[in-house]
Amino acid sequence: MIEQVHKHITSELQQNTRTDTIFIITAIFLNLLALGINASVAEGSRDETDLFIVMFVIVALVIVVNLIVIFGLLKGKQTRSKLIGGLLRMYKDQNVEGYYDESLLINYNTRYNLFILAVVFTGVVAIAIPFIIR
Repeated sequence: MIEQVHKHITSELQQNTRTDTIFIITAIFLNLLALGINASVAEGSRDETDLFIVMFVIVALVIVVNLIVIFGLLKGKQTRSKLIGGLLRMYKDQNVEGYYDESLLINYNTRYNLFILAVVFTGVVAIAIPFIIR
């Protein structure tokens, strides 16, 4: 039974990693795409109303998607901590806890914080640069 639980937890960790990767790639891609669109609109627009509407819609999209991604990454961070906590308890019960260093949890948390920072920073750049160009 322990082997089945171990397989289940490790498969959940793998799924968690795939989901986080999709979140990060989607956010950064959208931010860069929005940057390109807004920058070209800001540079080439002659009509202030059209410019405002297009930039407002894209800025709103960037903000909403970035909030969703940040929330998803925070939930992924919590999920990973709980799953690894369960593995550590299982390893302790089986007297094999020495094979997994608990300090890895700190590294995972730092990595999540860096991912969130990258998403936030690209989002801010995607919003700010077009307004600077304008």
